[in-house]
Amino acid sequence: MVALLMRIVIVFIALIWLGQISAKGVYQEPDSFISQAFNGATPEPSRVLLKGDVKKQIKEILGHRYKSIRIPYWREGNKTVWILERIGKELPITAGFVITDDKIENFRVLVFRESRGWEIRNDFFTRQFDGGHLVKKNKLDRKIDNITGATLSVNAMKKLSRMALYLHQHVISE
Repeated sequence: MVALLMRIVIVFIALIWLGQISAKGVYQEPDSFISQAFNGATPEPSRVLLKGDVKKQIKEILGHRYKSIRIPYWREGNKTVWILERIGKELPITAGFVITDDKIENFRVLVFRESRGWEIRNDFFTRQFDGGHLVKKNKLDRKIDNITGATLSVNAMKKLSRMALYLHQHVISE
């Protein structure tokens, strides 16, 4: 009886461990996301320099300064694509945003490195951002539902979506 119980516990622990390992990974290569956004005709990348008011606004959105001072983006007309990273709990999460006419057209978690919170990659979560835009003080126009156990990852994606929308508005208005 004890041996059977020990086997069950070991199998249960192994399944949890394997689930956490499989949650990490590259869900879509950033280059593939960018190419898909432009139907295979990817424009040359541009860069936005985080300085002055832009730097200040990004720091206000994130609660800290962004890790780089130059952020690449791809633009065709009124559409921009952004590949951004933010730490969830301990490790960076890479996300891709397609912004058209100041609204989120597409959002995907591209690379997830954390052991928890991987559920943010699912469509039920990312679809909440579709059509999202900024309102007063660079806030999203909608409430994004949290996922139990993924609060830090959810918060990271909400902030990155606001950052992508703000940067889009900045480069379109130039």
